[in-house]
Amino acid sequence: MFIGEYQHNMDAKGRLTMPAKFRQSLGFEFVITRGLDGCLFGFSKERFQQIQEKLAKLPLTKKDARAFTRFFLSAATEVEIDKQGRINIPNNLIDFAKIEKECRVIGVSDRIEIWSSEKWEAFTLDAEENFESIAEDLIDFDIDF
Repeated sequence: MFIGEYQHNMDAKGRLTMPAKFRQSLGFEFVITRGLDGCLFGFSKERFQQIQEKLAKLPLTKKDARAFTRFFLSAATEVEIDKQGRINIPNNLIDFAKIEKECRVIGVSDRIEIWSSEKWEAFTLDAEENFESIAEDLIDFDIDF
């Protein structure tokens, strides 16, 4: 399980240090791809395989299913954690997430997310203002505290 928020800087070569607490669960190699809300998603290879198998079951006749699968899988790439604990993020993903230097790496249960610090701060500000109404909407999913 991935939890927590960590601030790191990406260097000029597109390398980003992974939080030490995430490295073991991610494995030496893991998959990153375009995420939702303008961030990148990172999954262990095992979890990504499970997601890919579910996407393969979506009907080819549904336009939204084709579009989502293309968007999600076409940018997916395996990355390796080097001896310094860094990954190299491809330029197309850096551009997608609008990452310049400062990043936030957050744990979200079965995945990590990589955000530009600017986008993360805007997202958290909005989520904070709407947290109670978001929580009320989740009652439909049988989430109870």
